Amino acid sequence: DTATTPPPGPDPAWAAAPLPAAIIAPRMTIAPPALRVDGITKRFGTLLANDTISFEVARGEILALLGENGAGKTTLMNIVFGHYVADAGRVDIDGVAVPPGDPRAALAAGIGMVHQHFALADNMTVLDNVMLGSESLWRPLSNRRAGRAKLRALATDAGLATDPDLAVGQLTVGEKQRVEILKALYRDARLLILDEPTAVLTPQEAETLFITLRRLVARGMAIVFISHKLNEVRAIADRIAVLRQGRLVMRCAAAEASNADLASAMVGRTLPQPRFAPGRPGAVALGLRGLVAESPDRRQALRGIDLDLHAGEMVGIAGVAGNGQALLADILCGMAMPRAGMLAVDGVPLKLGAARRMIDQGFGRIPEDRHAAGVVGALSVAENATLERLADPRFARHGWRDRRAAAAHAAAIIADYDVRGATPQTRTGLLSGGNMQKLILGRVLGEAPRVIIANQPTRGLDIGAVAFVQARLDAARAAGAAILLISEDLEELLAMCDRIAVMFRGHLSPPLPAATLDPRLLGLMMAGAAPALAETSHAP
Repeated sequence: DTATTPPPGPDPAWAAAPLPAAIIAPRMTIAPPALRVDGITKRFGTLLANDTISFEVARGEILALLGENGAGKTTLMNIVFGHYVADAGRVDIDGVAVPPGDPRAALAAGIGMVHQHFALADNMTVLDNVMLGSESLWRPLSNRRAGRAKLRALATDAGLATDPDLAVGQLTVGEKQRVEILKALYRDARLLILDEPTAVLTPQEAETLFITLRRLVARGMAIVFISHKLNEVRAIADRIAVLRQGRLVMRCAAAEASNADLASAMVGRTLPQPRFAPGRPGAVALGLRGLVAESPDRRQALRGIDLDLHAGEMVGIAGVAGNGQALLADILCGMAMPRAGMLAVDGVPLKLGAARRMIDQGFGRIPEDRHAAGVVGALSVAENATLERLADPRFARHGWRDRRAAAAHAAAIIADYDVRGATPQTRTGLLSGGNMQKLILGRVLGEAPRVIIANQPTRGLDIGAVAFVQARLDAARAAGAAILLISEDLEELLAMCDRIAVMFRGHLSPPLPAATLDPRLLGLMMAGAAPALAETSHAP
């Protein structure tokens, strides 16, 4: 149609005539967004964690929230969920303000949050976990029949099949995540916040999760998706918001942004694409034969592990959490004892079971949990920098600690490994996760170890810290170190490792050249679907 401009002068008679009621168009109303964050500001002392942040999430939409560690994502979501009270600003759900600092009000408003580390009781059933806290304490008996019916209906509707009577401890990681989502849906959540939802999932489990999320948004759910995996973010999200140093610095449609654009917005500079040169394997630095072990809680076991790790190469171990990787790392670091088997260093059998002995043999340990096993948060950076070498003559004189030498050593690590916001006297617990990991990395790599056991070294780190850690490990391999990299990030394993093995139910597959593998095949192996592991998964 061609629009025309009416001639000047009085309106014609028909313009003022009333229209018949039958053809009067109804007044259009615009529904408020599912979530509106308006001018949220939050300070912790002199730290400005959130600086006047505003954005909206519509019904039937997935908004991805990106940012480095310390960018303010967690603080912002804790404000939305009622754990923190903002200094300024407001949070609206469906156009209604949510009372600040009140998680009960947030739940009542329809906000559900699934944390990266699940809040489930392994000894309770799926039904008990889902219903826990959903009924009044004044109710004499739990209405389990109604709860079971509601849970089954929700599971069918969302495509989250689960057995209500199964103990959560018997579930896989992917199944536990389903239970967490069902917990939120059971409480009638209309806004779902997912914090790093694919961090411990196989590629196949991640695809299943994405199918579920698309089904939920098709029915009007609004979702905030927090992740560091840029490819996944661009695949699942409708829009993306990026935080940097507490400020909202970028908003865009997911289809409009490249990984490089998002990475640059997150860190405030252009990040070069990492390139890892293949290792140059030398002699066998570490040999394992017939390693058999069981964790004290009997949830993890090793069933005859054989592996050769060469100097100058990086071997990756993939696997869903709980299949024995953590137990293997503990044994290699002297933190646990096997029941049988042999470990040899440079061809010489080594007695296991003493962390001090492993350190003296040139083993470097980057533990899975940097907070609980990597540092002592109450101690200073200088104390943590020398924690594994208290008797070293460099840091001790006649049985007394040389505080000046320890401080000088810590200062060198801070400078060389870019540990930001730290001095030798800084309490280590005040550091961000990325800076804490850099401190651990400096403590380990500064001793030029022959064998490095790196267990989830980049888990939970932002893209800048990930690049830093990976580059330092790559440099250690180039210098001749033998590195065992245990990771649930398949892209990391494929990019960095020379060979990759898969752990499934305590069995370790033969390591294969990384160039012959892809994420889908690794995912099948992690689920026990590959023939080599499926045949051994039921072995005694």
